[in-house]
Amino acid sequence: MAEFEKIFKPTEGMKILDLGGQPAIWDSVTAALSITCVNLPGVAKTDHPTHHTITYRDGDACSLPYFKKGDFDLVFSNSVIEHIGNHEKQRQFAAEVQRLSDNYWIQTPSIYFPIEAHCGMPFWWIYPKKLQQFFLARWSKKLPAWTEMVANTTVLTNRQLRQLFPGCSLKTEWMLFPKSTIAYVKK
Repeated sequence: MAEFEKIFKPTEGMKILDLGGQPAIWDSVTAALSITCVNLPGVAKTDHPTHHTITYRDGDACSLPYFKKGDFDLVFSNSVIEHIGNHEKQRQFAAEVQRLSDNYWIQTPSIYFPIEAHCGMPFWWIYPKKLQQFFLARWSKKLPAWTEMVANTTVLTNRQLRQLFPGCSLKTEWMLFPKSTIAYVKK
């Protein structure tokens, strides 16, 4: 969030659409913002005390017809795009982000980090599909919901991010290795 503040310099009343977000991520931003958090039904933690004005909406980040371009100064998303489904769903998500604002900040874990962020397995993305399926089958017996989340995670490469968000800048967060990547545009 410090990098986000450094780049975007949010000001009082700035209208932000947070796709898949929770209010706690905004605690460190001192300017009182007008934030709309869109989540799947029952996901948002709406009882978080904050100095921001937060509105909660249930919805699908791939299709937000009740919002129009100009409703928001910025679209923000932290570690959501990898959870929304296949590459077609990711394309729909990216199109909505770019439709709703000229400014955006989309963060996702790096596929190049040696420990996969969701399952904790080293080099998960280079395992053969059969080996991944072996682990998923074992995990599903004890942790079915978590296993489904891992199985349906589609982490993006930097090239894929550039294809989804043409003209964006990419910023890499490091922890000895690339930990996450942020695609952003500030106009």
